[in-house]
This record gives sequence, structure tokens and C-alpha cells, in this order.
Amino acid sequence: MSLQTANAFILQHHKPFEMLGVLMRIFSFSLVSWMGPQSPFMFVWIFNTIDAILLTWCAMVRNDAAYTVLNGFWVLIGIIGIARAGGWLGAFG
Repeated sequence: MSLQTANAFILQHHKPFEMLGVLMRIFSFSLVSWMGPQSPFMFVWIFNTIDAILLTWCAMVRNDAAYTVLNGFWVLIGIIGIARAGGWLGAFG
């Protein structure tokens, strides 16, 4: 499947994909809220980063600059969170 075909598919079905991304984000933040320090932080960061990638992709194919930047920011934060949860930041973690 080419990127152009994938983008067309996402654009055609962006509403259910965006709802899935939003529900994923609600779930991950709820999990941290409920479990606190006992939360499975690596899972939460990976799950949250996947939803951010999905929401960024949807925003990009819809040419929505504000949500592309917002969710792109969450992708970067997610990468940092994954690195911190995994202990891979060395002196910075």
C-alpha cells in the first residue's frame, strides 16, 4: 500500500480514526489518574504516543495545521516519556 493510498483511506475514514485516537488518550490518562504511581508507565507512554501519531496523521490529511502541531508535539513528548520510562536518557533521566 502506498502512502498516497493510506492517506486517502485515512481521509475517507478520519472521523472513526479520530474518535479512536481520542478514546485511546482518555483511556491512557484515566489509567494514570486511577493507578497513580502504580501505573504501567511504559505502556501508557507507548499507547499515548500511538494515539498522538494517529491524531497527527488525521490532522495532516485534513490540512488542519493547529491540530497537526498540537498532536505532533504530543508525539515528541511521547518519545521523551518512552525514553524516560525505559531509563534510556542516561544523565537526563
